[in-house]
Amino acid sequence: MSAVLLHLESVGVHFGALKAVDQVSFDLHQGERVAILGPNGAGKTTLFNAITGMNLATQGEIYFANKSITKASPNYRAQLGIARTFQITNLFFGLSVEDNLLLAIRGLQKSKFSFWRSNQPISVEESIIQSALTRCRLNQQRKILVKDISYGEQRQLELAMSLTSSPKVLLLDEPAAGLSPAERVVMAEVIQDLPQDLAMILIEHDIELALGLVDRVICMYQGSILVEGKPDEIRGNQQVQEIYLGKPRHARSH
Repeated sequence: MSAVLLHLESVGVHFGALKAVDQVSFDLHQGERVAILGPNGAGKTTLFNAITGMNLATQGEIYFANKSITKASPNYRAQLGIARTFQITNLFFGLSVEDNLLLAIRGLQKSKFSFWRSNQPISVEESIIQSALTRCRLNQQRKILVKDISYGEQRQLELAMSLTSSPKVLLLDEPAAGLSPAERVVMAEVIQDLPQDLAMILIEHDIELALGLVDRVICMYQGSILVEGKPDEIRGNQQVQEIYLGKPRHARSH
């Protein structure tokens, strides 16, 4: 088994009496791909926020490469190698695809607030941009303003931007949300072709899409892990079916 990159130990995120995430524990290994499933309000995005530092865990510990990052800033976690995308596209629509990628590259650098830098990529940046464009099938859109490309291509760009930091762990929050069937196919192929050593956690409401992309599935319900298993095991799991049919009445009794 490959090395454990991310280790969550009894992680909780509580907002007063509300336990949005409660006692969540799991490991993510190098190159492993995991889907987190669950209905709205299950705690999936809040868990992502705890891993990336946008919401600090109020209990438990989070380790990255054996180093505690439980109280670390989002920027520090990004520098270590944790990247993410969001449910809602967060791009600079008045800039080109290339410019968005260049800003993503420079956003983690110490000189990011410098006014004396060229708006043209240097050779190292050019190499990163070209790799991200190719991986996410955006070479033809490079010079086009983001507002003029399709929504599916905007989602691909957000994924490309997350790759510019050469992450070790990538968190994808509903990458296929709002996409047409044809765009979903392209997004699935892009995700499938990501580097094999890149560990990934995927939140996705399209269950079949998610199950076709991952090695392991974690199903959350009311902030906690309900079941965990291989994609084929989850497909036939009665508790999971009840949740997605809106009848999780036996969820806590099994």
